[in-house]
Formats: sequence, structure tokens, C-alpha cells
Amino acid sequence: MNASHFTPRETWHFDTDRIGRRVLVYDHVESTNTLAMTLAASEEDADGLVLIADNQLAGRGQYGRAWRSRPGSSLLMSVVVRPPVELRRPVILTAWVAVAVADAVFSLTGAQARLKWPNDLLIRSKKVCGILIEQSSSASGVITVAGIGLNLTQTADEFAQANLPDATSLGIVSGGLLDARTAASVVLRKLDHEYARLIAGGRVVVEADWKWRVGLLGRQVIIEHPGGGRSTGRLRDMSFDGLEIEDAEGFVRVVAPESVTHIRAA
Repeated sequence: MNASHFTPRETWHFDTDRIGRRVLVYDHVESTNTLAMTLAASEEDADGLVLIADNQLAGRGQYGRAWRSRPGSSLLMSVVVRPPVELRRPVILTAWVAVAVADAVFSLTGAQARLKWPNDLLIRSKKVCGILIEQSSSASGVITVAGIGLNLTQTADEFAQANLPDATSLGIVSGGLLDARTAASVVLRKLDHEYARLIAGGRVVVEADWKWRVGLLGRQVIIEHPGGGRSTGRLRDMSFDGLEIEDAEGFVRVVAPESVTHIRAA
């Protein structure tokens, strides 16, 4: 992609330590994640850079799925970070974003969001946000981009017409209208706060919130693995290092998060 093909409409600046100090806002792009990756590869000081677009022409979600929304109806955001090696695992980065955005959702609406493994936030069992972590190596090191698609103003009728009965928006949940800049301000401050916590060694706090938002501890679960395999058992505990699964005979095994594509209640 030629990054010069897309010109920012404006630049926002938020009073944050790292994430959101510079926010490039576009009318439309092909994909905020793709453009962020391109810009980050050519900028030495891209750490904390944020891109926001009213519309994506080729947005994507997990596993290459298309991501589409009415222009201006969602907060379509990509955040560039350069985390240390120990924090580059997608499970940690997804947890960071999920915890921060869920906290922002609560601040904006008063509603608690749960995490549907691996990267969707749900309110009352309906999807309100998708997260996509992508990484690439460049001459200046490893670039990490966190993509966020947070539904803001879509109506129930819009979701019904799009055949998305299991989706919701902050507008539906709160009964009011939230503009992108207001939502971005809250989301970016939460992202900045939780990222600083991770960098400072507070992984256990982020991990605990992530575990709580998955909400399956102590329950019988079905785990889906890459390639289509499945396993079942009681989820005794979970951390970034592994999920503890107890089978019917009481045997406990630890499953690496990277080997889990989905987990749900049995």
C-alpha cells in the first residue's frame, strides 16, 4: 500500500503518556491496521501512534474475515506499540486491549463487557467490539498493531438488516449517542493506562481482569484447537501461561493459550 494515497483529515492529541499523543484521523482507508503497519515501518518514533478512520474499504477481523460498518458508526482504530519481547505474545496483547476497552465501555455506558475467546467483547451476549493483533518485522524492529472495531451508533434495525442479530452498539446499550472523538478519548486513556501497567511489570493485574471477563472459571468447557480438534473438561484456572483443564477422572492438564482457537461453556 502507498501510505501517501490516504491523507489524514485532521490530527488529534490527547494528554496521555504514550498511546494517543498523536492520532491521525481519516475519512476512509483500506484498513487502519495495514496503514498503521506501513507508517510504523517508515517512522522511528511511531510507538503510541494511533490511526482512526470513519470508514474502512477493506477492513478485516480475525482469520482474515471482512469487517464492514456504516461510515462513522464505529470507532475504527489501530494502535502502534513496540512492546518488549516478553509482552509480544498475542494472548497478552489481546488481553491488554480487551481489558482496557471493556473498562472504557463501562465508563461510557455503565455496562460490563465480557470477553468471548479470543478477541470479541460482548454486552449481554451480543458483540460490541472486535480486536485484531498483528505483528511484523521491520528494519527498526518488531512492529505490533492493535486493531479495534467498537460499535458506537448502529441501531437494532441496522443490525437486523445486515443479518447480525448477535451484535449491539454502545448507543443501543446506553440509549444515547456517542461520537467517535468522545469514545476515542476514553478508550485511548484506558489503553495507555493498562499498557503502562504491563510495561511496569503489572501483568498479574491485567491477567486477573482478563480471566474475570472470560467468565468461565470452574465451569465445564469445550475447547476448540487449530485444525478442528476439540477437548472438554472443567476450567480450573487460566493464565497467560496456560489453561488448567480437569477431565472426568480428575487429571489436570495445562493447555497453552496459543493452542486454543475458541473456548465456550459446555
